Amino acid sequence: MIIGFSFSMATNRYDQRKNFEEGEANAIGTEILRADLLPPADAANVRKLLGLYLDQRIEFYINEDDIKREQISQRTSQLQADLWTAVRGGAADQPAPIAALVLSGMNDVINSQGYTQAAFWNRIPTAAWLLMAAIALCSNVLFGYRSRKGATRKLSTVLPFVISIAMLLIADIDAPRHGLIRISPENLESLAKSLGR
Repeated sequence: MIIGFSFSMATNRYDQRKNFEEGEANAIGTEILRADLLPPADAANVRKLLGLYLDQRIEFYINEDDIKREQISQRTSQLQADLWTAVRGGAADQPAPIAALVLSGMNDVINSQGYTQAAFWNRIPTAAWLLMAAIALCSNVLFGYRSRKGATRKLSTVLPFVISIAMLLIADIDAPRHGLIRISPENLESLAKSLGR
């Protein structure tokens, strides 16, 4: 039961990470369109910065190297600051509903990255892994002890195999950076392709 519960937790978090990737692509795409509401020079600057930001967000998803991930994080933070400065300047000079709309869109872009990062950090707790390991060990010991006496001896390898596969699957789904099951930045890459990047 605890393995099923942990599997449910892992798949829910996987779905959440996929949804946040989609949300990031939508926020960036919307802000690129809203940039057209700015004066031409500011619009060109914001679109250029958003293109660089989009490249960094794609790198975030496909990168596996911890050192490079730190560089991506620093570059993303710097681009967020540059983007906010680019849209804030025009809004401070001419406060208007259009400027508020562009600011709101940039806020969505920055927030969506924060939600994604939080989802990547949100993993199955260590205590749950220890509990699953203890339950798996006890179940296998009891089953093995019982199987010494009779016909179930041939089936005694099935339970450990099934539990091992279940725990490996949970670990693979719960680890967004490693393993076979990963979040692909399909929506971000589609947006980049539509922008000709």
